[in-house]
Amino acid sequence: MTVAERTTWVLIDGENIDATLGSSILGRRPQPDERPRWDRILAFIAGRWNQQARGLFFLNASTNLPMPFIQALLALGYQPIPLSGDADEKVVDIAIQRTMQALRDREGDVVLVSHDGDFVDDLGALLDGRRVGVMGFTEFRNAGFAELPGIQFFDLEYDVEAFDASLPRVRIIAIDEFDPAQFLR
Repeated sequence: MTVAERTTWVLIDGENIDATLGSSILGRRPQPDERPRWDRILAFIAGRWNQQARGLFFLNASTNLPMPFIQALLALGYQPIPLSGDADEKVVDIAIQRTMQALRDREGDVVLVSHDGDFVDDLGALLDGRRVGVMGFTEFRNAGFAELPGIQFFDLEYDVEAFDASLPRVRIIAIDEFDPAQFLR
């Protein structure tokens, strides 16, 4: 199988990204232009790794099924995976872990869109020669991912450009990237 024929499986922990964006970055419910443009994630990784990207979007649907959002995900080329379970079950985490375990026996590369350290071991088990990445907000990524050799990191805002509006983030800036004009407005 050539690289162009390979697939990148993009596993999205929607709860984690939404909670980080709303609670940790904005401190409120995001406005429409402050939400990720999910289609840009698939396009970014397909272009970066020069192969098709298939998105699996995991949702906790224990209390309701958000049909407009599911229809939008389908239109963008994602496979929505609505899950339910008991209130004390982390259904999205369980499903993503099971998916990563199933991917051990399949070809293809993997990108996890989450900050959650619950996935470190299962993601590490996929570092068997395939490309593996973690995508999210760099400053909120679990430190355990940095211990995995060969993993690639992608920032949703700065690398993927998944947002229409700039987010109010504070980050460490490499001196080669420093532009004082950004701060003199």
